[in-house]
Amino acid sequence: MTRPGGRSARVRDAVHDAVVELLAAGEIDAAIPKIAERAGVNPTSIYRRWGSREALLLDAAVTRLRSTSPIPDTGSLRGDLLGWAEGVEHAMRDRHGQILLRALVATMGPAEQPVEYLRARGEDLQAALDRAEGRGEPVPTVDEVLDFVLAPLYLRVLFRRPIGPGTAAGLVDRLFTALRAGPAPRAGRGG
Repeated sequence: MTRPGGRSARVRDAVHDAVVELLAAGEIDAAIPKIAERAGVNPTSIYRRWGSREALLLDAAVTRLRSTSPIPDTGSLRGDLLGWAEGVEHAMRDRHGQILLRALVATMGPAEQPVEYLRARGEDLQAALDRAEGRGEPVPTVDEVLDFVLAPLYLRVLFRRPIGPGTAAGLVDRLFTALRAGPAPRAGRGG
């Protein structure tokens, strides 16, 4: 088990910072030895911890998102999703957040299962939905939250479209409007 601080955390932070700095400098294809040099660590430390550049990029992106847009517990699902979505909006309006997302998407290969970092982020979201369901609130699925809220924010970054203040709130409102309207007919099923 990794200690929540100490040398391990310092190495992780230095490596994450080096990745973001190199990406921001336009070095999209920076190899692990270059990242290690920038971070002031041995390349074997990176290979041992992350295994590949792609896994490192994913960890850096998810760690950044978890710190900039945690899923709060406000006592209402709308409040939880709004707080989370506004954090994502803020992160996606930041140049480094945009660079990291674009690099991550560019390096991800096809996979049958979501990698552990993305699975953990989905579990965070599911926990918020479970809390709301426990309070008796109507609850969307994780996929509906991704489709209505997260995907539009990410697509705006990928297509270099602006994300104005209040975009996240509008997306959360759209999700709740759809939730109140009930399930949509599924394509190809007699509708």
